[in-house]
Amino acid sequence: MKYEWMDAYCLEKKGVTKDYQPAWEATRYFVGGKMFAMQGGDKTGRPIFTMKLEPSFNDLLRQQYEEVVPGYYSNKMHWSSLYLDGNVPDEAVREMLDRSYLAGIAALPKKLQREIVE
Repeated sequence: MKYEWMDAYCLEKKGVTKDYQPAWEATRYFVGGKMFAMQGGDKTGRPIFTMKLEPSFNDLLRQQYEEVVPGYYSNKMHWSSLYLDGNVPDEAVREMLDRSYLAGIAALPKKLQREIVE
């Protein structure tokens, strides 16, 4: 896998936890109990990392990179999947992860948001 650093990058963010969902064969990342990313595979087993992002940013990424596709087994407007055997620059992937994490925080009650970011 090209992006081995992604797991550590997610886990270094405040309030992030992860679990493994055996039925999906996927590792899920949460902030405050809200899932913001998931690593698994598509129906052929090709490795993917799926992230929750703003719809306009999803559109931009999908136009710019062929390895970014509508979210696999998720809401296609709000989630995008990154094929991990692709060539998206690390800097772009970090931005995707950062935005996904912030989207997870934004979905939380204000009190919990403050507890996590402070």
